[in-house]
Amino acid sequence: MNVIIVGGGKTGSHLANLLMSDKHVVKVIDDRPSLIEKLCKEIPSECLVIGDGSSPSVLEKAGVANANVVAAVTGNDETNLVITSIAKFEFNVPRVIGRVNNPKNAWLFTSDMGVDVSLNQSDILAHLVAEEMSLGDMMTLLKFKRGEFSLVEEKVHELSPACGKTLRELKLPTECNIVAIIRNHEMMLPNGDLTFQKNDEVLALGNAKILPAFAALLAKPS
Repeated sequence: MNVIIVGGGKTGSHLANLLMSDKHVVKVIDDRPSLIEKLCKEIPSECLVIGDGSSPSVLEKAGVANANVVAAVTGNDETNLVITSIAKFEFNVPRVIGRVNNPKNAWLFTSDMGVDVSLNQSDILAHLVAEEMSLGDMMTLLKFKRGEFSLVEEKVHELSPACGKTLRELKLPTECNIVAIIRNHEMMLPNGDLTFQKNDEVLALGNAKILPAFAALLAKPS
């Protein structure tokens, strides 16, 4: 996969290294002298494009015509929106990601501005904190469809309604499916005859709205 990252700060450089470790072709665009020297030490020189990432000519130099993804992760929301618009509407990049720095600007990061996925770090952190407060031991592993669905992990309490019951006997909420059960460091695929045991770690995918009901099945009754 060919990925262009505009913005070589902490977010951009970390993302670049993650993608390169997975063998993706990555270009990082930045023009700040204070960061260029640092980036040269963190990523291969052939992966660095020096210039203004909001300039179509610089994006072309980075290979935007063949890019599968463009991620605009600078520290300026207006700049990120300019980049996403150019990438999507001028170069028809299939997947465009925009970083939201100020939560008040989140409403601007829509498909009308060329944004397929918006990364609102403050909002994600706030929701994770709220979820940890409201869902007890449940851990959110991944979010899909802008938070509408989540992959979560919950441990079976010995006094929970689920402990000792088979998956077939357990009445799961609608829009919730068990993905796997981890028991004694071994992963087990779910089937109707599988019996939930104390301390089983249950991975489930479901609609975020029904996750409290799912958590209640595996947690200690309040």
